[in-house]
Amino acid sequence: MYLLFNSNKMFFLFILIFSTMISISSNSWFGCWIGLEINLLSFIPLITNSNNLLSSEASLKYFLTQSIASMNFLFSILIKMTLMKNFEMNNLISIMINSSLLMKMGSAPFHFWFPNISEGLSWFNNFIMMTWQKITPMILLSYYLNMNFLYYIIMLNTIIGALGGINQTSLRKMMAFSSINNLGWMIFSIMISENLWMFYFFTYSTLISIMFFLFYIMNMFFINQLFINNINFMIKLNLLINFLSLGGLPPFIGFLPKWIIINFLMINKLNIMALIMLMSSLITIYFYIRIIYSSFLFNYTKMKWFKIFFKNNFMKLINFTSMISIMGMTLSTFLFM
Repeated sequence: MYLLFNSNKMFFLFILIFSTMISISSNSWFGCWIGLEINLLSFIPLITNSNNLLSSEASLKYFLTQSIASMNFLFSILIKMTLMKNFEMNNLISIMINSSLLMKMGSAPFHFWFPNISEGLSWFNNFIMMTWQKITPMILLSYYLNMNFLYYIIMLNTIIGALGGINQTSLRKMMAFSSINNLGWMIFSIMISENLWMFYFFTYSTLISIMFFLFYIMNMFFINQLFINNINFMIKLNLLINFLSLGGLPPFIGFLPKWIIINFLMINKLNIMALIMLMSSLITIYFYIRIIYSSFLFNYTKMKWFKIFFKNNFMKLINFTSMISIMGMTLSTFLFM
């Protein structure tokens, strides 16, 4: 919330939004690259905080990784434009362009920077990095897909995202690995259709915005904080619903885009890929349930002097979104009949 009362931060936030518009509306690769650079240079002032060494370190790591990805992207474009005058599909160049964009969005196997940086950021900056910062690379990726290469990338994303989150005690790192897992599904959705990707992206953004807001309000960064905090039952229930929805459990709306993708996989006889993606989803649901289980069922100490109060409007909004999450699948069933 500090960001909303700081004019400098607001200025950089607007530039961040406009830089994405520049990239996705550009009619040349060079224009796309310029948009990506503006985006990078506007996000760094948002994440730097002179009072927090972790965020300063995170901003430096972010700058270095994004610069390397941008250099690779520019290098690939220049090679394509100079050495290969006719812009036909070339395997090596498409892999280079795809790899640099995958590195920009924190996809496996270029994901090593992503959990480390998320650990040093606030919940709001994490939200931007896990949602808005993925829009530009994802849309640019859809212009120049190398299908065979991306199938392996999707499988890597889902497996690494699932296995990486199991051993984490930090909520931020856990959400980062969850984001890597969902990125695999997102890349596959953009390979199917842009509308499906927009739907998946919107549902994912809504779900993590609610969870990040709850974590921010409760000032939570680690799982063990859930044992000692005197949390309101409704907040716990909302966390449960949104976590299960994000994991893709059937009655919730988070399952709907995954259902469409699984359906597409089965029609196209991609059974092994469907199995890997489903199994990884089960693992992510396991570590989400671990968070909820600890906050619901453990006999934790209640500190009488520590209570979390919500403004009624915020709580009504969160309850409303949770109701949509529960009802979403029921409504969608009628739509698809």
